[in-house]
Amino acid sequence: MSETIGHRPWMTAAETAAVMDALEAAGGADCARYVGGCVRNTLIGKPVSDIDIATRLAPGEVTAALKAAKLKAVPTGVEHGTVTAISGGRPFEITTLRRDVATDGRRAVVAFTDDWAQDARRRDFTLNALYAQRDGTLFDPTGHGVADCRAGRIVFVGEAEHRVREDFLRILRFFRFFAWYGSGPADAAALAACESLKGELKTLSAERVSRELLKLLAADDPREAVGLMARTGVLGEVLPAPIDLARFEGLVVIEDETLFETDPVLRLAALLPDDQAGAVQFAERLRLSNADRDRLAAAMAPAPEFKSWMSPREIRRALYRLGAQAFRDRAKLAWARAERTATTPQWRGMIALGEGWTAPAFPLSGEDVIAAGVPKGPMVGQVLREVEAWWIDHDFIDDKLSTVEKLKSVAQGMAF
Repeated sequence: MSETIGHRPWMTAAETAAVMDALEAAGGADCARYVGGCVRNTLIGKPVSDIDIATRLAPGEVTAALKAAKLKAVPTGVEHGTVTAISGGRPFEITTLRRDVATDGRRAVVAFTDDWAQDARRRDFTLNALYAQRDGTLFDPTGHGVADCRAGRIVFVGEAEHRVREDFLRILRFFRFFAWYGSGPADAAALAACESLKGELKTLSAERVSRELLKLLAADDPREAVGLMARTGVLGEVLPAPIDLARFEGLVVIEDETLFETDPVLRLAALLPDDQAGAVQFAERLRLSNADRDRLAAAMAPAPEFKSWMSPREIRRALYRLGAQAFRDRAKLAWARAERTATTPQWRGMIALGEGWTAPAFPLSGEDVIAAGVPKGPMVGQVLREVEAWWIDHDFIDDKLSTVEKLKSVAQGMAF
């Protein structure tokens, strides 16, 4: 008797049913099966976010079937057989069964097929080469996918080195899937293939590398996977030296102990050297977003230095200067490097104060400076900055009159 994952809510949802109805209307029963992550995650009790579908229908037939059912069809990768259906506002990636004709480690030339086993042979890992019919019946063409999935074994389909040579990004994907789904010792053949071909990562586009790296770091606990990357030399191929594994591991522990949200960008910052300019160069080389680049730069700023014994006044001053995001990042990174056992309450208190305090607005403006007798020009900003520094030093004194008096004193002492 065939194994089944049953009828799950994501399978019986109206938007899913509409897509499967459209495909079956064009190709008959069992012309389409769920594949990959949605099957894998259902099998091991993890949430399903994306629903991918494999089909015997050619891309043009998929597009026609969706349009006939009044569903939107987006040609997201037609040359590789992929059409995205939009049903009920949700995307469904539909890919025609295929086999590789030629590969060069970065891209593949494919031919379409109607053979489920051929399609499975070109996939990366056995736990991703799983299919399910609409009624939940499982198909495991490699013969190992279900067992490997349940055991947490990340094993390449077929010969590991051959699979990696087809697409060198699979080196990072191996460690990403090990971080998310792995259990027990890593597969020796997979590790050997990744280590021997790690230099080929430099041939990949920066965008592909950065996307995969951030996905890996988003796992609940990627410490073992990242440690394996370091030991095999893979991590050194994508990150600048010296890599701070201790700080990274400390940050993951802190996130777990405090229930902080998993933060892949901050975890990346924890791994990088304490070099603000270098962090910016790295972010630009990997084509990270401007927001992520600026966040890394702020997290790596050399001053102020964060210590667990900072006073509330010093904390407020740092918050005002840095902003809430950079303050939290700097505090967590400093905590991750510190001796956590003795200082945990202080670091917790520091971050709590940062979450609960709203920086006040500086009560003066350029017009106030001009009204105090400072002529328009660069001196206005200079005076404003000096008075603001005094205001910060007095712990954001809530007395505009005193601040105005300080302004007058500074203005009177200036030579115009």
